[in-house]
Amino acid sequence: MSIDAKAIEHFLHTQLARWNASDKEGFLAAYREVAPGGLSIEYVGRPPADGWPVLEAMWTAQNAKIDIEEVAMIINGCEAACHNRNRVKGTDVTIETIELYRFDEGGKLHVRYFIRQP
Repeated sequence: MSIDAKAIEHFLHTQLARWNASDKEGFLAAYREVAPGGLSIEYVGRPPADGWPVLEAMWTAQNAKIDIEEVAMIINGCEAACHNRNRVKGTDVTIETIELYRFDEGGKLHVRYFIRQP
């Protein structure tokens, strides 16, 4: 499976929109569509992990608390870098993230999150 910039952009916008709409099925479906060969997620500073349980845990712990604003997205080849602003609902607190996405042959997706705590 090879993915182009348009498909990457579609995925990134879709997963963010589904997160903000509290649509768990749509959120996970966006990932399943681009990562049929596997998903790894790394919170920088910790080892990479199987992404499916990480997404489940992220959803359970954070979706009710966080809305995400897309600040910037850069796509080059089969990789993307995103700057997102995670707004803690009901507060003025924001958590800045830089998110790196690498789409490998065979439908594998590798995600790295750099998180700046408030």
